[in-house]
Amino acid sequence: MAKVKYRYNPETLSYDRIETGFHYHLSRALLYFLFSAVLGFIFFLGYTYFFDSPKEKKLIRENHRLLTQYEIMEKNLEQIQLVLNDIQQRDENIYRVIFSADSIPNSIRRAGFGGINRYKYLEDMDNAKLVITTAKKLDVIMKQLYVQSKSFDEVIDLAKRKSEMLRCTPSIMPVSNKDLKRTASGWGWRIHPIYKTRRFHWGMDFAAPKGTPVYATGDGVIKKITDRKTGFGKRIEIDHGFGYETLYGHLSKFNVKLGQKVKRGDIIGFIGNSGTSTAPHLHYEVHVKGKKVNPQHYYFNDLSAEEYEKMIQIASNSNQTFD
Repeated sequence: MAKVKYRYNPETLSYDRIETGFHYHLSRALLYFLFSAVLGFIFFLGYTYFFDSPKEKKLIRENHRLLTQYEIMEKNLEQIQLVLNDIQQRDENIYRVIFSADSIPNSIRRAGFGGINRYKYLEDMDNAKLVITTAKKLDVIMKQLYVQSKSFDEVIDLAKRKSEMLRCTPSIMPVSNKDLKRTASGWGWRIHPIYKTRRFHWGMDFAAPKGTPVYATGDGVIKKITDRKTGFGKRIEIDHGFGYETLYGHLSKFNVKLGQKVKRGDIIGFIGNSGTSTAPHLHYEVHVKGKKVNPQHYYFNDLSAEEYEKMIQIASNSNQTFD
């Protein structure tokens, strides 16, 4: 039997019976349900705040694994950079030197990336600093590898043409000079025989009778033929390729034409006394990549070590200059 409930009425000073019909029980049920729902939601929030769901635990493990992989990748990139630096050093100081190739400046090898922020799309990621740093290192290494690859392509091409390069390199004396008595004046400061002023002599002089043959010191193409009353007078310039050029001055006559291909040892002209000269001789110069260099470093194909030392000694005589 259901219990009967009463409520005190202060106006009548009596107890009134409380009706407990359907609506009363429905409202009570709804109240209990609402209270239970709120309490359950509070427990749910507390659980999710203090405890991770299986899916979250899985994501956390994956994130930790990715973070570890990034850290390993960063260390590997550092090792790769060290190896690449060693390769670049070998390329600059060995391979490119052997083949007389131009050096690749660091401004090209290690050039950065300009323009807009390439890594802006990574800034919203977790561990963005690590990810961006790794991405930057990877980009730098990729660019350096590209430059190094192009460098090796050039070195390989030069290696394939090494025999041609050796034929084109000026490597003999331009006059027959086994006794070395024709070496008159070498590279360096000299007193000009006509102007009596101290000037730098950018080549070597070889004294010989007028009409003595002059030889091409390497394979090449006749680049220039000039005939002037002053300076080098009758002059021939040969383009040997690979950055090498040679100049032959004060000739008496030519034995070649402009644009003609010549080989090492071909007679290109004859010694004379043309231009600003005090006696029959040949003025000889070697240019490498547009820069005048000491010709005595390029007689390695026809002189022994003893002859080379003797030639240097004779060439250092500053009192025997003819132009």
